[in-house]
Amino acid sequence: MNKLYYGDNLEVLRRHIRSESVDLVYLDPPFQSGRDYNVLFEEQDGTKAKAQIKAFEDTWEWDTEAAQLYDETVREGGSVGNALEAFRQLLGGTPMLAYLSMMAPRLVELRRVLKPTGSIYLHCDSTAGAYLRLLMDSVFGPKNFRNDILWYYYNKMHDRRKKLFPRATDTLLFYVKDVTEPFVFKQLKEMRDKPTMQLARKKVDGRIVNAKDEDGHVIYRLKEDRTIDNVWRISTIQPADTKQRMGYPTQKPERLLERVIEASSNEGDVVLDPFCGCGTAIAVAQRMRRNWIGIDVTHLAVGLIKYRLLHSFGSAQGKDYEVIGEPTTLEGAIQLASDDRHQFEHWSLGLVGARKSAKAKGADKGVDGQLSFQEGGVGSPHQKVLISVKSGKVSSPMIRDLRGVLEREKAAIGLFITLEQPSRDMRTEAANAGFYESPWGKHAKLQILTIEDLLGGKSPDLPPFQRGGTTFAIPGVVPDEGQQGELL
Repeated sequence: MNKLYYGDNLEVLRRHIRSESVDLVYLDPPFQSGRDYNVLFEEQDGTKAKAQIKAFEDTWEWDTEAAQLYDETVREGGSVGNALEAFRQLLGGTPMLAYLSMMAPRLVELRRVLKPTGSIYLHCDSTAGAYLRLLMDSVFGPKNFRNDILWYYYNKMHDRRKKLFPRATDTLLFYVKDVTEPFVFKQLKEMRDKPTMQLARKKVDGRIVNAKDEDGHVIYRLKEDRTIDNVWRISTIQPADTKQRMGYPTQKPERLLERVIEASSNEGDVVLDPFCGCGTAIAVAQRMRRNWIGIDVTHLAVGLIKYRLLHSFGSAQGKDYEVIGEPTTLEGAIQLASDDRHQFEHWSLGLVGARKSAKAKGADKGVDGQLSFQEGGVGSPHQKVLISVKSGKVSSPMIRDLRGVLEREKAAIGLFITLEQPSRDMRTEAANAGFYESPWGKHAKLQILTIEDLLGGKSPDLPPFQRGGTTFAIPGVVPDEGQQGELL
């Protein structure tokens, strides 16, 4: 079964992924850019509102954790340890050395899990690309290097204030596990913008010569396709590209992953993405009938991937793939809330198919997430479901606050998700909010759901999500035919 892991990919690789079990690795790790990246969501309820949620930090420090990773790798010795020691002589205790110390043991593990016939594509840019090429040589061996592929994204906006030539390329470092093994590689072709006339060639006595007709004239033929070389002219995802854009800051176009997966794997092979973000490699692998393993360290990313799979392919957690590392018990949820309340919030919203709302701050006191449904399908008014998540002490005033927001926002339903059990007064306060009436009946206007309820399989009482009715979908992901609506 396909697997999606929540957790540190180094730990996941060491504990869960068997040696020589993966056919293809694609990784798009942080680039050591020194920036924080946010997910930008556009609400689909007609308000044009936007929310920014921090996706990950691409900032590195030479601290105790980095030094421990460095020492661990150097103690192992070999070419990888030697490479890190050389980097330290060159770079000193800098953020770049911290970044490379993070990458080194992960690349070692990725080599371990690759089959002898496997391949790996590391996506990087000019920031750390030169160092990563040397590090990849130390892990895989220079003889196993196949290509540096330039992704030329010709339609990206540039900052004209910078005194440099605008950067319009990223690099994919393509290595194989062992060049002496029969690794998978298919020479790809693409259609030309304009067909061209080329000399016809043929083999004569072992030599390739120009083909000629009976009168000795050279033969030309119309050539409509061309062999894809190591410069891939593929546009970035643009704001108007609603079919695949998800707002994730480092999201790559599916066409890029299609080339990687088509060239270096077959149907039924296992594709691994250890920095899977919003899951483009996973989605493309699913569509191209590959098995897959995805790993990410945020519940935000894991939640995006789960709903991308559901609404692009109808793939359901537990039936078509397994999620490992998320809380499955009340004790696990309590531990997550104790460790990281923000991650707990993302995870809790994901239990009901929601995410952080653009209205999580300011006027909408206590509102953390939002859903939307359309009773009459596409073109009908959006009805809002506002969600509040609490991991600490709860009380009746919180229910009154949420009720006040529902009335002010003219929202259809409110969900109050709590880690603790609600009091009798809280349930009474919720009951006093009355009902929302839909074509499918009455639904409590303010519903209290405990984490224990949700883990036990209980769902909020909302209008049914069915063909011809409504459903939730991630912005930019086309739902199955006949389904309508958006996940907000």
